[in-house]
Amino acid sequence: MATTVTSPHDTFELNNGVRIPVIGLGVFQTPPEQTVQAVEVALRAGYRHIDTAAAYRNEREVGEGIRRSGIPREAVFVETKIWVSDFGYDQTLHAFDKATAKLGFDTIDLLLLHQPAVDAFDRTIGAYRALEKLLTDGRVRAIGVSNFTPALLDRLLGEVEVVPAVNQIELHPYFTQADTQRADAEHDILTQAWSPIGGITFYRGNDGGPGKSTLTDPTLRQIADRYGKTPAQVMLRWHLQQGRSAIPKSTDPARLAENIDIFDFTLTRADLAAIDALDTGVRGGPDPEQPQPRFFDLRIPEATSEGSRS
Repeated sequence: MATTVTSPHDTFELNNGVRIPVIGLGVFQTPPEQTVQAVEVALRAGYRHIDTAAAYRNEREVGEGIRRSGIPREAVFVETKIWVSDFGYDQTLHAFDKATAKLGFDTIDLLLLHQPAVDAFDRTIGAYRALEKLLTDGRVRAIGVSNFTPALLDRLLGEVEVVPAVNQIELHPYFTQADTQRADAEHDILTQAWSPIGGITFYRGNDGGPGKSTLTDPTLRQIADRYGKTPAQVMLRWHLQQGRSAIPKSTDPARLAENIDIFDFTLTRADLAAIDALDTGVRGGPDPEQPQPRFFDLRIPEATSEGSRS
């Protein structure tokens, strides 16, 4: 799908009519002490979408960064995620209360299930039904999932009433998940890319050692040089022009500014096809169709727990 995007304030329309900014700031692995400043700087630079999660332990600092930015809460699209140890209907309703208490907001714009618990899918269904309840009650504006494959989407859709608005998945030039993108499109689900510039490939290869970096890929560098842009900017533009939401992360003010300086050039069809062709089919993150029992070991603290971080 070709999409025209001309500003960081441009939006995609979700399947329930809610509009989501095309690009957001991700805060995965951003230490709490750096999160407040990163969010504040990003919002002042023009971002209007912040993506966090209970498992990131920095929801509290995201809320503080938004307040310090001076940007009105209603102008910022806030997205967070429920971790698997809080799956189950009642547990997820309580997890929402923990998230809003940490963020300091009564409502959340987009609430996702962070991972499918394939070895406890009944709890996954219960968790999603809690999201449906929160949506009905007006506590969240849109709901969705993260890291769901086509098969897992089918399992979910067979049990619930509301089609997810978003599926956030690992997606970058080296891992494009074309089958999941097609499944999302068939159900009018917006595909949202985490690790949109392939950051996960920088850290480890298939053997667990250092991986090949998209930032030094000859094809991406050649395209970037032609436009006077960086490979990261080209990759982000690639996502947006193909109708995907992208969530790059950084704490560096210069890099934050660079990541939204992508609205003054347009990739050609040949450029888009060349980037698509870089797909290796190799996933960098966990396989969502395999049981991940260690995920349940991560416990999300209460908002009032002494000494805990969000």
